[in-house]
Amino acid sequence: MGRPKKELSSLKIIQVNVRMTVNDYMKVSADAETIGLSVAEYIRRKITEKSLPKKRVSPSDRKIFVELSRVGNNLNQITKVVNSGIRDPFIINRQLEEVKMLLQYLKSNIANNDR
Repeated sequence: MGRPKKELSSLKIIQVNVRMTVNDYMKVSADAETIGLSVAEYIRRKITEKSLPKKRVSPSDRKIFVELSRVGNNLNQITKVVNSGIRDPFIINRQLEEVKMLLQYLKSNIANNDR
């Protein structure tokens, strides 16, 4: 038994050729590649106003985002402690050292193109 026939309205039987500059094509191609679509599918979704997938985030970039989130969390904790009136220099100093180490780690990854 074969595959059921598609409805005529869902078949892609019309082809439209579009001329564009090299710069325009490079931009469209890069945008399509960024979100993991073919150029044709990207253009089709743009002109029909269908939703586009969110941009892909590589695992290494995701790791950097997680580390930045941790840095932000540490800074929020430090701010909360300072504003609460609790003055324990050991806790604040330890958290600042953690933030410093995370920032150095992120800087070295970005500088070494480990992304």
